[in-house]
Amino acid sequence: MSSRLLAIVLGIALAVSVGINLFAATAAVTALSGQRQIERQLEQRRTDQPRPSTRELLASLDPEVRRTVRRGLREAGLAARPDFQAARQARAEAVEAARADPFDRARVEALLTQSRAAEARGRARLEGDALALMETLEPEDRRIVAALLAGRARGGERRELAPRQERRSQS
Repeated sequence: MSSRLLAIVLGIALAVSVGINLFAATAAVTALSGQRQIERQLEQRRTDQPRPSTRELLASLDPEVRRTVRRGLREAGLAARPDFQAARQARAEAVEAARADPFDRARVEALLTQSRAAEARGRARLEGDALALMETLEPEDRRIVAALLAGRARGGERRELAPRQERRSQS
């Protein structure tokens, strides 16, 4: 074999070897970074666990305290209901107004603002009543009930979709 041919063959072999090594290194880096990303997502899920449902939270309370808390929360919900109904009504009207022709942006914005304000009033009433209720509880019971301030429990959306009759039978 001539030295020129040998140099060409060795050059091609070197290029193929470098290409294979680059491919292997890229695959390894991709696999490792993918693994780290998956681990981060799993860790995030562990730390972002949704709070237990209201029923699960209250189950750990003494029966008498549980009755008092349920009664207080029910009364707070009934007191806030008109605000939440007004919020839903204003939002439904905003959707209808947005579909109308001609489009009246000012009207839709006003209705959405009304909806947000009514929802904020309802939330403030619920939270204020919950805080007043918590003032009457012992520290350990208050720690349990305080988790309600974290927001919607697991599956809350499903409960909202359940027919009213089914929700009553679950209580």
